[in-house]
Amino acid sequence: MNTFSEGQYDAVVIGAGHAGCEAALALARTGQRTVMLTLNLDSIGFMPCNPSIGGTAKGHLVREIDALGGEMGLAADRTALQYRMLNEGKGAAVQSLRAQTDKNAYHREMKRVLEHTPNLRIVQGEAADILTENGHVTGVVTSYGGIFSCRAVVVATGVYLNARTITGEVIAEAGPNGFARATMLTECLLRMGYSVRRFKTGTPARLDGRTVDVSGLPVQPGEQVFPFSFLHDGVPPAEKQTPCYLTYTNEKTHRIILENLDRAPLYNGAISSTGPRYCPSIETKVVRFAEKERHQLFLEPEGADTTEVYVQGMSTSLPHDLQKEMYRTVKGLEHCEIVRYAYAIEYDCIDTLDVLPTLEFKKVKGLYTAGQINGTSGYEEAAAQGLIAGLNASLALRGEAPLVLGRDQAYIGVLIDDLVTKGTDEPYRMMTSRAEYRLTLRQDNADERLTPIGYACGLVSEERYQKFLNRHALREQAAAALEARADQKRADALVQRHGQPPLSAGVTYADLVRRGIPLAELCGEFGILEDVPADVKLSCETEIRYAGYLKRSRDEAARAKKMEQSPLPGDLDYARISGLRLEAREKLARIRPLNLGQAERISGVSPADIAVLMVYLSTKK
Repeated sequence: MNTFSEGQYDAVVIGAGHAGCEAALALARTGQRTVMLTLNLDSIGFMPCNPSIGGTAKGHLVREIDALGGEMGLAADRTALQYRMLNEGKGAAVQSLRAQTDKNAYHREMKRVLEHTPNLRIVQGEAADILTENGHVTGVVTSYGGIFSCRAVVVATGVYLNARTITGEVIAEAGPNGFARATMLTECLLRMGYSVRRFKTGTPARLDGRTVDVSGLPVQPGEQVFPFSFLHDGVPPAEKQTPCYLTYTNEKTHRIILENLDRAPLYNGAISSTGPRYCPSIETKVVRFAEKERHQLFLEPEGADTTEVYVQGMSTSLPHDLQKEMYRTVKGLEHCEIVRYAYAIEYDCIDTLDVLPTLEFKKVKGLYTAGQINGTSGYEEAAAQGLIAGLNASLALRGEAPLVLGRDQAYIGVLIDDLVTKGTDEPYRMMTSRAEYRLTLRQDNADERLTPIGYACGLVSEERYQKFLNRHALREQAAAALEARADQKRADALVQRHGQPPLSAGVTYADLVRRGIPLAELCGEFGILEDVPADVKLSCETEIRYAGYLKRSRDEAARAKKMEQSPLPGDLDYARISGLRLEAREKLARIRPLNLGQAERISGVSPADIAVLMVYLSTKK
């Protein structure tokens, strides 16, 4: 194959999914001349599965991406059809924002932003090889022989590497939604020393909305909540948002599945790769939870300009004839017509134990990976990694220290630390339960935690930073206003309505919050904080109500931080440290933790092993 020069650039991003978009924007916005390679321009920012952004823990990630200067929250707000706050009946730590988005509009919006970003060139083409010299990236070669010379590469190939879709007995060598797959890069990754394995995911059918009867189904209306982006001031009124609908599988649905498991690829051996635990197919749910009489489904619009309806909760890889029969057993879908049949998809991904906390490959300088190639599942997890990989590539190119967010700083820090310290044997999904400091990592305070960091790294714009300073001042003013004294008679009447004993003289609004009176009720009763945004009020209320727990959490984080300040040499020979158990030696040598804190979190490394390391380091000092 003849080769030719496509030019000299600072960085190349391979892939234009949610990880690739954030990586390319992070690089270009921080002054790096960047190329983004994509198999198809029509797949930029594409949502091959659920047409939504956010959800449990994922909403936290989106707000953190936004706080750092990323794009996902902005694009989601501009294309949202409906907003809801999940877990609203629970504590603030686990409440998560979710938006039903317009799939095609989101793609167009992200493509528009990328096309108008200085320093960024978008090229349709397949990456065939990554060039290196003396252990450092030097360029990317396309399948047509074009060479993009560069000093950094971010691989964000999503589910496209050697992808194949499976539906019943039919197996197609294709990427999601019928897009072409990538076939040439896996061999390059293996040659460079990556460990490669196969994961699997899937998607439900899309129905013609004209053939769906929602008249007898429970409605899921939109809600008046705060937006994803801290740059936006609000969301459309609930009555102007697009509704979704709730329905269920039943005994007939389950019988069709159970009687045809011999034709189900997940059970007849056609699929052997590892699928997502927390987003199983309907076949898996029916078999695994045989005692359940029904499973919940959501009917969600794919967009404002299409009749397509997404059936959340009914992912499948059954043959087309069984899909049609199965979907029509569900209430509201009795006469449905399928416009896109469901399928499973298998793809190549890497073992993230080969990757540093910066998302740089341990064996090649300047080579980063982000998104589903790292074994994660979900748009939000991918975008978060893309932003960090792109930003760290930019920081390295500028000769500055990398950004590694701690588990006490961000859900993004938890996500990446889990990947590079523990690894994952199945598609990884972010959950609030994974974050030990989740009470301090709330979605309402993501800007307080991360915007100054993004600003210091050069990704947060002056406009965004000024808005952050204004919000910070407003938060401080609101907190001070809540320490003012409330009218005693009205306060007494309020607590009596809540069945509580009388108050002592000089009670403040904050005292009433500590008594369990909702801040929203106080605002209505006393006419306070009228111009304060909802997420700022939530932040103030949480800081007051959970002050003791927050202090304990911050104290625990400070103690853990001390372990992070004890670095471990990169060339340390763990096999020669007496007292370490064999398993600990093997795990430490494989992962090469940067410090004692990371070593402590490795599965198979015990507190006794950490004590041995501490003694060893002290003797070396």
